[in-house]
Amino acid sequence: MALSSAWLEWLVLGASHELMLFASVGILLIGLDDLFFDALWLATRGERRGGAAARPRLDGTIAVFIPAWDEHRIIAAMLRRSLAAWQDEDVRIYIGCYPNDAATLFAISPLVAADRRLRLVVNERDGPTTKGDNLNRLWAALGEDERAEGMRFAAIVLHDAEDHVHPGEIALYRRYLVDHAMVQIPVVPIIARGARWIGGHYGDEFAEAHGKEMVVRSRLGMPLPSAGVGCALTRHTLALLAIERGGDPFRCNSLTEDYEIGMVIGAYGLSARFVDEAGATGERVVSRGAFPDRADAAVRQKARWIAGIALAGWDHLGWPGSRRGAVAEPPGRTWLARWMLWRDRRAPLAALVVLAAYVGLLLTALGWAGRAILGWDATIVGDTMQMLLALNAMLLVWRLGMRSLFARRCYGWREAAWAVPRAFVANIMAILAARRALVIYGRMLRSGEVVWDKTEHRESDMAVEVAPTPVAAR
Repeated sequence: MALSSAWLEWLVLGASHELMLFASVGILLIGLDDLFFDALWLATRGERRGGAAARPRLDGTIAVFIPAWDEHRIIAAMLRRSLAAWQDEDVRIYIGCYPNDAATLFAISPLVAADRRLRLVVNERDGPTTKGDNLNRLWAALGEDERAEGMRFAAIVLHDAEDHVHPGEIALYRRYLVDHAMVQIPVVPIIARGARWIGGHYGDEFAEAHGKEMVVRSRLGMPLPSAGVGCALTRHTLALLAIERGGDPFRCNSLTEDYEIGMVIGAYGLSARFVDEAGATGERVVSRGAFPDRADAAVRQKARWIAGIALAGWDHLGWPGSRRGAVAEPPGRTWLARWMLWRDRRAPLAALVVLAAYVGLLLTALGWAGRAILGWDATIVGDTMQMLLALNAMLLVWRLGMRSLFARRCYGWREAAWAVPRAFVANIMAILAARRALVIYGRMLRSGEVVWDKTEHRESDMAVEVAPTPVAAR
């Protein structure tokens, strides 16, 4: 029994020390990375890029692409909301469906028959294929309509079936697309009642990402990753990508074709702009949408993002300055573009570091219990470890403060307070998603196939009351 206890003591104390050392160094490096970016955000806050009051408008019909697979529960409500919001706009909404998705086809057909602004496009193949393939079919249908009607669309807007569009969105795109190839507006997840923990952590993450990360990239002229919703591209931009890719502007073998298209646009030297401003009524022009409120659905969605951006995206885009890199920057700024890509791709490493920290904390607690019950030796924390823990504690307080700040700007003080404990939920979701992402990526490498592992939505997603949010001071 004594031998068994001694072995267990050696294992617990030794493993906890090594894990905590690894986690402490990793957390310090990632924390300093975030701190540097925060400093960059603060340093560039005074920069203002010309207002839109006197801008010329982009004239012409704007197409809206909405890919749909198994969206019969919510697609009709979304289309009605969009048509009502844009009743005075010159738009045509393309909905991409599949022949084996009868429920979605039946849900859309009455609306298409009643409103000429809706265009139903049925894929030649059974679904689901991929979102990129669905979007490419919509692009082909747009070209067919242009040839048949002898006209040209001005721009294409990307949205999903669960989105709540803003009435001022199209007008904003018309102003900024005159000077930019792509325009992205903020995405604001809807935090529904009863979904404060899982659904709420999306709100915290997007509030910070679209309140700081995208803002800084736009200020610095870096390539902007498209969110896939609330994003508009000029028709000429998509035509250029289609020519370069053999006719299809969207990558079919990608889980995150929206992210990649934004980065490739930057590689061609085309300008992209992130715009966070007020509409005519004084509220922010944003794209709101329902995000998963169950842990399993959240893990599936975030795993798709990690696999597509951090793993497969590395294969597709490479690194700036490398021979196969698809993200290019002018001389002297390659390091900046590399840094931005590193931040996009660090999710698996960050998840590993957080996992090590949590396991190390658990083993440390077991060590304390062993000391109290079995008389194990006290764990000795050296000066180096004490310094690391102190630095990490300060960085943690700063990180949670920043997350709360952006949550307050987007949702108010109540959600800002919830953002602190929700950080733990976000970490757990990240760990589970990173594990699943590795499985997905391994399957992709073995089979060479990419499947649209989309998020399921319910009717309640469209019944959420959406309150306007004022523009916070930047």
